[in-house]
Amino acid sequence: MKTYEQDLAWQSLADKALSGQCLTAEEGLAVLEADNDEVLPLLQAAFRVRKHFYGKKVKLNMIINAKSGLCPEDCGYCSQSIVSTAPVKKYTLLDKDTLLAGAREAMARKAGTYCIVAAGKGPTERELDQVVSAVKEIRDTMPLKICACLGILKDEQAERLAEAGVHRYNHNLNTSKANYPSITSTHTYDQRVETVEKVKLNGMSPCSGVIIGMGETNVEIVEMALALRELDADSIPINFLNAIPGTPLEHMGRTPAMKALKVLALFRFMCPSKEIRVAGGREVNLRTLQPLSLYAANSLFVGDYLTTAGQEITTDHQIIEDLGFEIELNAL
Repeated sequence: MKTYEQDLAWQSLADKALSGQCLTAEEGLAVLEADNDEVLPLLQAAFRVRKHFYGKKVKLNMIINAKSGLCPEDCGYCSQSIVSTAPVKKYTLLDKDTLLAGAREAMARKAGTYCIVAAGKGPTERELDQVVSAVKEIRDTMPLKICACLGILKDEQAERLAEAGVHRYNHNLNTSKANYPSITSTHTYDQRVETVEKVKLNGMSPCSGVIIGMGETNVEIVEMALALRELDADSIPINFLNAIPGTPLEHMGRTPAMKALKVLALFRFMCPSKEIRVAGGREVNLRTLQPLSLYAANSLFVGDYLTTAGQEITTDHQIIEDLGFEIELNAL
């Protein structure tokens, strides 16, 4: 296909997304299988959609690892899982003062959303009490949006978090339904979907995303995007596997930067009005092409992740400034 004709084809996907139509599976696959020479026009088409809904604003998020290394789950990608031998810190849920200090640090980093993350299958009642207490004080004293990620929720736990003032709850689908059993055996894909539905029923904003690079096919990546569109997640973190030594997936290579950019464009087309977050592994996988990710995505995590280091916060701020984009403060 001639370059001009291909450019029109990518722009037609943007037109389709902006009109509210869903891309077909075949169209989604064409995005992922595009020649690398097509990445810039592909991103330009994705940027049309991103700019329509979010302008040139970038939302920043900060994670605090509120409980580390004591997880009974066997997720193959995670250094905190029971099957991991990675040398990570192990501690029970952080006390309220430490969680409050993390919220203040989020504000210093210009993050509008503070994410309280705890490893585990789901929170105990004691852990939930601690999180609820901290959330209430943060809501009373700081202009932050709060996201919680505590695992699989019971109905009454979702209700309590919503009442405490949690704006958003994260529970990623992680991979395709078909690939799920090869990644985790201690819970199911359907349990994750059920938790996201509980979040929605209790009035919290649903956040659910994926981890790219865990042996899934391109067809399965398209299936993930379609599943998250159907789930109607408001925020979609796109993680790229950082293969940590000591985890079952330590042998997996990195996702090539150009492939990662195509994935971000795909999710923008499939979920046009949703917050697309460039999340864990971006530094390792996108490397020097990180700035280009913001032509499709509109949100970044700043600082460190759960057990791996992020890049300097000033570097992220500079990327946004150099693109001529703007940090959106205190936005969910």
